[in-house]
Amino acid sequence: MASQQDLIAEYEKTGTLSALPLGHFIDGAFSQPSHNRTMESFDPGKGTAFARFTAGTSEDVDAAVLSSRKAFETVWRDMAPIERARILQKTAELILTNLDLLAVVESLDSGKPLQEAIGDVRGAARTFEYYAGACDKLQGDSFPLAGDYIGYSIHEPVGVTAHIIPWNFPISTAARGFAPALAAGCTVVAKPAEQTPFTALLLAKILSDAGLPDGVCNVVTGTGAETGAPLTQHQGVDHITFTGSVQTGKSVMKAAADDVTRVVLELGGKSPVVVLADCDKEQALNGVMGAIFENAGQICSAGSRLVIEKSIHEEFVSELVKRTKALKIGHGLSQPELGPVNSAEHLEKIAGFIDRAKDRGARIAFGGNVTTDPATGKGWFFEPTIVDAVPAKDELAQEEIFGPVLTVQVADDADQALELANDCQYGLVAGIYTSNFAKAHQLARKIDAGQIYINEYFAGGIEVPFGGNKKSGFGREKGIEGLKSYCKTKSIAAKIS
Repeated sequence: MASQQDLIAEYEKTGTLSALPLGHFIDGAFSQPSHNRTMESFDPGKGTAFARFTAGTSEDVDAAVLSSRKAFETVWRDMAPIERARILQKTAELILTNLDLLAVVESLDSGKPLQEAIGDVRGAARTFEYYAGACDKLQGDSFPLAGDYIGYSIHEPVGVTAHIIPWNFPISTAARGFAPALAAGCTVVAKPAEQTPFTALLLAKILSDAGLPDGVCNVVTGTGAETGAPLTQHQGVDHITFTGSVQTGKSVMKAAADDVTRVVLELGGKSPVVVLADCDKEQALNGVMGAIFENAGQICSAGSRLVIEKSIHEEFVSELVKRTKALKIGHGLSQPELGPVNSAEHLEKIAGFIDRAKDRGARIAFGGNVTTDPATGKGWFFEPTIVDAVPAKDELAQEEIFGPVLTVQVADDADQALELANDCQYGLVAGIYTSNFAKAHQLARKIDAGQIYINEYFAGGIEVPFGGNKKSGFGREKGIEGLKSYCKTKSIAAKIS
């Protein structure tokens, strides 16, 4: 198996990778449909295409859903939980065996720094390991009925599940949907983002190599209009897990309503990082930097709003600017501190936010411009940016930019910081930095978000349920709550005398 260095050398020499799959993954194998339509996939660090992949159609979606329906009804639903567990555990092992390939492909396809991609692949392996351990522990309850009755509940798999995977964390999001669905006894049909198709395809092949029966996990690639929409509208789908924008999430909900299909929606955020005057400042500085600049800010749960107490505002922002200026920008495979954004279209969107802010007289503390890789002059890059003292109703404080842009909001005290934190249409996560644990937990109770981090942003892991409130969506992924999303509860009561 090629090493990380060999894969990078191959890419530098040929401009592509020979290990990239072509075709959908349906019925346990890669297959190219008869229409033979393909699309280009781009390396954001260079702004050039490096591979082609299949552009699917509604007919391809039909084939994948029918395959998964058959596998659900004839094989997977009734397989012993311990046998499902062994397959998921083997998958975790094979993901690590293929770590170099998956990480290099993820970095090339999404643009993210290679070291972050390596972390994502390791996280995907951990996800399968976690849910492998949960397969044979998903148990129901007994009900305290009168003595001549017995009552109990069981958890049943919902059936065929559709997974719409975003471009910012392709393998991570695929794993956190596939693993619990498969653990619960469901089958999977996935549609990765058209910008980042490859690691979902490779993951499906790894599952097959681990012993997953044919048809249990199918992946169809293509555009949202030609494959994503037909999948979410398909009458053969019993559940939809969607991660993406609010607008597209609304369309998914409307499509699901026609057949009363279950949905879990994770629709992004504008998450506050509340930094109080009594915090450990070094801890807070490190946390704020990672919260907004990891993956170039292209994270639904990014800490994109710094809500900071006035007494430390000037000193703290000055140090943030100093550290931001020192960030190394570059192609993902060069392991920079800040990589490119995913596409030319997204770069234009980020720049539009900042251009409008400049027109309004915003105080740009640092950055604010489109740039390129200093080593090559290529790629889709935006400078790490800090905009200071932004009013609460400004679009920079209300709208998801999804880029390396930190909006700073100044609060007089902890009470006003709480008001600012909640003054937003989103409610995905929030961070709190303070040395007063009573105050931290009081704020954690009052901030309207699905997950709260205290004194470490992105704390936790696969064990911790994740999902949003307000326009950040509903339903939970990760943890045992994520497993229950793919189950339906059946209650049974019987007269026994």
